[in-house]
Amino acid sequence: MVTDSKNAGLRCGLAAALLAGLILPAAASNKGKPMLKDDYVKVNGVRLHVVSAGKGPLILFLHGFPEFWYEWKDQLAEFGKDHLAVAPDMRGYNLSDKPAELDQYRINLLVEDVRQLADHFSHQKKFVLVAHDWGGAVAWAFAIAHPEMLAKLVIVNAPHPGVFGRLLASDPAQQQASQYMLMFRSPQAEQTLSSDNYANLVNIVLGAGLKNGVFTEDDKQAYIKAWSQPGALTGGLNYYRANEVGPPAAGQDASAARGNFALDPNALTVKVPTLVIWGEKDTALLTGNLDGLDKFVPELTIKRIPDGTHWVIHEKRDEVNAGIRAFIR
Repeated sequence: MVTDSKNAGLRCGLAAALLAGLILPAAASNKGKPMLKDDYVKVNGVRLHVVSAGKGPLILFLHGFPEFWYEWKDQLAEFGKDHLAVAPDMRGYNLSDKPAELDQYRINLLVEDVRQLADHFSHQKKFVLVAHDWGGAVAWAFAIAHPEMLAKLVIVNAPHPGVFGRLLASDPAQQQASQYMLMFRSPQAEQTLSSDNYANLVNIVLGAGLKNGVFTEDDKQAYIKAWSQPGALTGGLNYYRANEVGPPAAGQDASAARGNFALDPNALTVKVPTLVIWGEKDTALLTGNLDGLDKFVPELTIKRIPDGTHWVIHEKRDEVNAGIRAFIR
C-alpha cells in the first residue's frame, strides 16, 4: 500500500479537483475552516481517491449509495478542526478505481480496503469510523472483523447485518420497503437510473432537498458529474449485486432473503463503543432496524432524529455533527 509519487500525485490531485469542480467550491464555502485536500492512495489492489482536512487523530468517513466523498464535505470541514478527517470515494465510485469483475465488490474486499486505508493514515493507532448506508454496511463488517483498530464507531441509517437479515426474511414492512434493492440488482438498473440525465437519482437523493434549500444547484451538478464518471453507476450498483442484498423476489421463499453480507451469523457482535444515528422518516430502512440491536452491540448509544430521512446527514448537519462530537469527545 503506497501513495503515488509526490509530483504525479500532485498533478492527478489538481487535475481531478479542477475537472470535478468540487474541491475549490467546497473550500470557498467554508472560509476559515480547514482546507480540503485531495489525493490518491493505493490499497488492496485498487487506487482510491480520498479527500481530507486537518490533522490529528484519524476520523474516517464512508459514504453510501449513490453518494461519494462529497456526502461528507461538511463533516470534513467540521472535524478537520481537530482531527485528520478523511473521506474516500469507495471502490467503484467517482474518481476511484472501478474493477470490472463483480466479485471485486464482495464485503470482505470492501472491509480490507478500509483496513489498509486506515493503516495508511493512522498506522497502528486506533481511529474513529463514521459511515452511512452502504458505507455503514461495510463499517459494521469492519467493526466485527477488526475491533482492535477502532476507538469508536458511528453509524448513520445503516442496518446491522444480524437485525437486517432477520427483517428481510420475516418482516413484511421491511421486505416491501426493500423492493428497490431487487431493481438495483437487475440488468436494467443502469438505464433506469441514468435516463433523462439521472433524473431518478436526482429525485431519490436531492429531490426534497433542492426544494427546501438543503441542496443547491451546484450540489446537483456535483452529483451528476460523479455519477457520470465512466463505470461509476455500475460500480455502486455492484455492491448490491455482488452481495445479493435484498428481500425475497416474488414467488421466492423467505430463505432467499439476503442481509448477512456473507458474514457468519453466529459471530456478529460489535465489540466497539457504537453510536447509531437514525433519521426516523427513512422510507427504505425502517426503525425496526433498531429493535434488538443492543443484542449485537453491547456498548450502544442510539440517537433518533424524528424528522430526519435517509439523508439526515444533509438535512440535519449540525445535529448530526453535535451528536458525533459528544460521542467521540
